[in-house]
Amino acid sequence: MNYPIPATPEEIFALRELPIDEELIATAVAGIVKIARQQGQSLEELQAEVLQDDSLLDGLQRKWLSNLLTQAWQMIT
Repeated sequence: MNYPIPATPEEIFALRELPIDEELIATAVAGIVKIARQQGQSLEELQAEVLQDDSLLDGLQRKWLSNLLTQAWQMIT
């Protein structure tokens, strides 16, 4: 990846200034997993946050993102 994996929420938010592409999205997902682990969250807690109803994503999108986070969680050690 050309982007370093974010280690803080501020670094995640800073990604919003960059052009969106697949690599940037992968970097953001890896950062979310990394930060969740640093904060002692379990995968189940992270999934619960993603699956909460909000106005940004519909149910299918939240489920897709939850599955993506699960894959990233398993790949990132």
